[in-house]
Amino acid sequence: MKRVKRQEIRRNSINRPPTPDARDDDHDAPPKEPTLHEIVNLKLIESGEKERLIELVRERLVECGWKDEMRTLCRQKSIKQHTLFRAFVKKNGRDNVTVDDLVRAITPKGRASIPDSVKAELLQKIRSFLVSVAH
Repeated sequence: MKRVKRQEIRRNSINRPPTPDARDDDHDAPPKEPTLHEIVNLKLIESGEKERLIELVRERLVECGWKDEMRTLCRQKSIKQHTLFRAFVKKNGRDNVTVDDLVRAITPKGRASIPDSVKAELLQKIRSFLVSVAH
């Protein structure tokens, strides 16, 4: 039983791409054109720029205190947070609460609290990269 649970957790991990549906395996269909998002992502990966941008965002989030704020939010012992967490655990069962569940619970707050300056800097870096690739 434990082996099945571990496989389910890995399969549902937020760090893994979703498994394609069987209906996506239509071999007779012509190949799909990649979307603009997919093309840009591929160029970022191929050039190594994606890793540099990820590191830049990490640095900026640490510098502005966002990482500490998220850590505090996750560890917060306030009655409201404690009550919400207890209700979450009670609903799902202590053994059924995974790190992925906690990440899903905190992600909306984390994304909403990223400073606009960090978002603007990242957007500017991506725009500069796209201009350099286009020429």
